[in-house]
Amino acid sequence: MRPKKSILCVDDNEQLLSVRKFFLETRGCYRVLTASNAHEALDLIRSMPPGSLDLLLCDLLMPHMDGNDLVRRAKQLHPGLPAMIVSGTVTAFDRACAADVFLPKGACSPSEMLERIRVLVARKRGPRKVLAPSIASAIDPARADSAAMPNFAHAAAS
Repeated sequence: MRPKKSILCVDDNEQLLSVRKFFLETRGCYRVLTASNAHEALDLIRSMPPGSLDLLLCDLLMPHMDGNDLVRRAKQLHPGLPAMIVSGTVTAFDRACAADVFLPKGACSPSEMLERIRVLVARKRGPRKVLAPSIASAIDPARADSAAMPNFAHAAAS
């Protein structure tokens, strides 16, 4: 069984934070860490080794430090970390430029949000590794010729 992917959820609204945590853990099968403000989130991010966090999901409008600043600082600490910003203000999209994805709160279904999260986490993982022809032939000599030709079938599925 593969380990669960980790998501750090940050929102100053404690009720929304607990609902989102429950939803992501039960429907998305993710391990969810929570923080009620950006400073708490940065402390958590600093304490984690790079690569151990799979997604930062945060609110845009929070006191003391907005989601955009949080995403910028988090990406300095963990450069490959994907980030999604959500906001109740649709007009705030132009302010959420540091994130990979912006979602207006309530503008998409929970299943759509889960799908976007799945795509971001998969993107963080990166492309599948292709074995060099010499390694492939050592493993399975019958596949030596096919290993020399790259297989692009998996690109259409992702």
